[in-house]
Amino acid sequence: MYRYDEFDRTLVLERVAQFRGQVARRLSGELTEDEFRPLRLMNGLYLQLHAYMLRVAIPYGTLSARQMRKLADIARRYDRGYGHFTTRQNIQYNWPKLEEIPDLLADLAEVEMHAIQTSGNSFRNVTADHFAGVAADEIEDPRIYAEIIRQWSSLHPEFSFLPRKFKVAVTATVHDRAAVRFHDIGLHMRRNEAGEPGFEVLVGGGLGRTPMIGKTIRAFLPTRHLLSYLEAIMRVYNQLGRRDNLFKARIKILVHELGAEAFTEMVEEEWGYIKETGVELPAEEFERIQAYFAPPPYEALPTQNREFEVRRFEDRDFAGWLRSNVSAHKMPGYAIVSISLKPEGGVPGDLTAEQMDAVADLAERYSFGEIRVSHEQNLLLADVKLADLFELWQELGGLDLATPNIGLISDIIACPGLDYCNLANARSIPVAQQISRRFAELTRQGDVGDIKLKISGCINACGHHHVGNIGILGLDKKGEEYYQITLGGNADENAAIGKIVGPAFPYDEVVDAVETIVDTYLDVRQNGEKFSETFARVGITPFKEKLYAAH
Repeated sequence: MYRYDEFDRTLVLERVAQFRGQVARRLSGELTEDEFRPLRLMNGLYLQLHAYMLRVAIPYGTLSARQMRKLADIARRYDRGYGHFTTRQNIQYNWPKLEEIPDLLADLAEVEMHAIQTSGNSFRNVTADHFAGVAADEIEDPRIYAEIIRQWSSLHPEFSFLPRKFKVAVTATVHDRAAVRFHDIGLHMRRNEAGEPGFEVLVGGGLGRTPMIGKTIRAFLPTRHLLSYLEAIMRVYNQLGRRDNLFKARIKILVHELGAEAFTEMVEEEWGYIKETGVELPAEEFERIQAYFAPPPYEALPTQNREFEVRRFEDRDFAGWLRSNVSAHKMPGYAIVSISLKPEGGVPGDLTAEQMDAVADLAERYSFGEIRVSHEQNLLLADVKLADLFELWQELGGLDLATPNIGLISDIIACPGLDYCNLANARSIPVAQQISRRFAELTRQGDVGDIKLKISGCINACGHHHVGNIGILGLDKKGEEYYQITLGGNADENAAIGKIVGPAFPYDEVVDAVETIVDTYLDVRQNGEKFSETFARVGITPFKEKLYAAH
């Protein structure tokens, strides 16, 4: 994974010192909250419903065991003993005290972490496929390019004060696990007819109050031109993006209003001016960054392990966990292990300090000391030997981290909602907990199969409800919590925005409504179809009829 150089170290330490002074002036009353707000946002600090919230960057979701232990220490010393992993592959602390945050940031800097550009109108944390580097069908490790973009965009003088926040995602396999079609810029690695690697460049995707699927503005961009082309996109957006209207400031609105064709022409024209003289990454610099992502020292292992096969055959619970939480690895004898942060009745994405420490220990023992964060609010150990899976599963079970539900209905994405967020209209966490308990029986979850359920407490869509196979959006109706349901959303290469099924449901009816949807799906599916396949075939009508039959 990436390690700081002298420039990163100096930048982060200077920023910590600068923010320490800004916090002191806020506490003394020299700065009002309105004056302090842009300063704290530049350092990842939000003022939420009950307290400040700090968002810490985890670039492309890759952590070392040492960094995870520091996150655990911070949870104990500065928060209430836990952290919340987000859909942007970050971690949030919900209860830090303002006067202690400079010390917290200084502690983060000790392990090459920070909170810069995790908020504000700037480049946010660049995300990537959480299977990066270990997926069998991968063209290249997309984290290399995510790191290049991170270094290029961090405090870029031309793009430090954009019209609105800006999000980039990178993937390098046919199956898109990074939701690149729902980002301001999505980069999907392809090969051209000559077999050379490059990127399909998508622009203008996003969720929020105006969900849009990104438009392809270049079918193939050679990797050597990545930075100059991104610079051309950003120049067009920085010049024409709306700064007079918060709701029309994202690049997706600019692409929509200009039209994809006109926007593409502007970018290509700008690129024509700069591609020969603009920023390009020297080959030696690419090689330097690439070296940080060199494969770990894998052993030459057989494709199968007899002890593993015996355990899988003899232990039904172990076999169930393997089916849902373990994926194929590019190296023989290894596997990718997903660690569910969605136990029955738990808060999606939350992890205690004790669990963080334990995961760090497991990473060192079983996965070369590396941990991944997925955008679906789970963790991964990317390089586990088949021979170690049974022992790892047992240890995860003792930590309440072996829930075998990855990709199933209880693997819910949920924002913090009205329990924490001052923007939310309704609670998300209790709804997720109730759904988790309603579908706790594992045999039933297995029967339902692959289904994505996502919950947001407001239209800002931090829970990605628009792209859930089942999406739930919290609403406020005259002081009462209601929930609008959408069906048919999809965040992968078959991108789709969910369709509103009908009138919203009150809080005490929404879980029953989800169960009705699932039961209807089981009634009408054919030949083991996934939910998305059944919905594509039958449409919304049978679900609508069942949901509102008694109303």
